[in-house]
Amino acid sequence: MKKKTDPKENYLDKIPCRPEWLNWSQDEQGNVTLDIENKGIMNRIAQKLLKKPKVSHVHLDEMGSFIWPLIDGKSSIADIGIPVEEHFGERAKPTYERLAKFFQILDSYKFVEWADKSSDK
Repeated sequence: MKKKTDPKENYLDKIPCRPEWLNWSQDEQGNVTLDIENKGIMNRIAQKLLKKPKVSHVHLDEMGSFIWPLIDGKSSIADIGIPVEEHFGERAKPTYERLAKFFQILDSYKFVEWADKSSDK
């Protein structure tokens, strides 16, 4: 069952966290690659019959690779937007709409978790 979000909550106030199970790396150019282990019975069958890989590699684009290391479990999406705008300038526009979409995509694949703001109080 999907967790309902508070309609009064501003999406940009959400605090993203990188899941502990998700391995990732960053090359010399700063490009980030997420390593996703393909688990479960269907994946095992596909690995055996269709020669599917045990680990899939998701390569983030330039902006995603810049944002990924900024996900620290303390900074909100709005906070992350500040260095993004400083680094990318006009190329980031519309910054917060792009950030919201980026995090919605990460969330849909379970590549990001959300910090409980009430535990910070």
